[in-house]
Amino acid sequence: MTPDRDHVLIVGGGQAAMSVATELRRLKHPCRITILGDEDLLPYRRPPLSKGYLLGELTASRLLIRDAQALAAADIHCRTRSRVIAIDRARKTVALAGGESLAYTRLVLATGGRARTLPLPGADAPNVLTLRGIEDVERLQGYCARGRHAAIIGGGFIGLELAAVLSQLEVQVSVFEAAPRLLQRAASPQISRFVERMHRDHGVAVHTGAQVEALTGPARVAEVRLVGGESVPVDFVVVGVGLVPSVELAAGAGLEVSDGIAVDRYCRTSDPSIYAVGDCSNHPSTRYGQRMRLESVQNAQDQGRAAARNIAGDPTPYDNLPWFWSDQFDVKLQMAGVRVAGTTEVVRGDPADGKNFAVLQVRDGVLVAAETVNRAADFLASRKLIEAGTPVDPVQLADGNIPLAALLT
Repeated sequence: MTPDRDHVLIVGGGQAAMSVATELRRLKHPCRITILGDEDLLPYRRPPLSKGYLLGELTASRLLIRDAQALAAADIHCRTRSRVIAIDRARKTVALAGGESLAYTRLVLATGGRARTLPLPGADAPNVLTLRGIEDVERLQGYCARGRHAAIIGGGFIGLELAAVLSQLEVQVSVFEAAPRLLQRAASPQISRFVERMHRDHGVAVHTGAQVEALTGPARVAEVRLVGGESVPVDFVVVGVGLVPSVELAAGAGLEVSDGIAVDRYCRTSDPSIYAVGDCSNHPSTRYGQRMRLESVQNAQDQGRAAARNIAGDPTPYDNLPWFWSDQFDVKLQMAGVRVAGTTEVVRGDPADGKNFAVLQVRDGVLVAAETVNRAADFLASRKLIEAGTPVDPVQLADGNIPLAALLT
């Protein structure tokens, strides 16, 4: 098969899929590109779903990463409502739900994931919702009447961002988190305390150490019952307890799967003709000495670009520094790196006095992770310090009069 006949087939309709396709075109790789998405919409950005789209500030067309005209101009063929049900690795084909079969030279799995559900009595009631795609948000909008009471199960980023937006819509909100503090797996105790105080100040009822035992009601959930007997009356429930990576296609094809689709440092699965990127992908990190599956826009975009370069014949290992952000009320929380054991925490600013501080993790004299609240300059400098492995002095880090950028060498 000659290069101009190569066919890169991408399964998935999100930012990872589009990142692969647009990077291949930027590299001028002479291949056909087909994106197969199972939703009605062309590939779109998901972060605004629970913010601007839920608030009614954005239309569906403004969520699109590229519109139909731009895709056509880039010679990227994108098919909606095209669900892939099987991969035939021997024939290098995929089977679609409608019976069609498509051949590929390289296959990219950008299948993302689905919202995790709760194995609880009442969790299948019609007013128990999850939040992953545009249809989920449109369903949720029907419940967001002023004065209604929403229960959000899960005190991670998804649940807290949603709590902030629902509060803006004048919905009464209660957050239930089973762990002792909010954001326990993702953030430092200082950030957790600040975020909890911020939500309480905006009228959100925060319940930590709260294990939900059942969702009760005759036909629809009317109460959230906690272990210990307490019940809280609600009008609807949103479950935000994480994402389950979509690995069924990969597993069915005999690819290695372990908390996601296992890939090597070049984004290749156990079949060298098949790549996996984004939320569904589990990659090795030399930086952190472990395998990682990351759920972030940054990872989807960067890993997609790396996969494209590898497909195009430019060997590019993927080990980018992870970074994240979260907008809640009037606060922008930005995080760089991953918190690890054995670090010393350094605080810039006062978490108890305002909305402008940073928590930095130092290990063996270098910065390994940073959490910043409304400190964009510190966030950008922290990323550079972490990536460079620049030796740092904790005393200087803590001195708010010294810009972090000044510590770069």
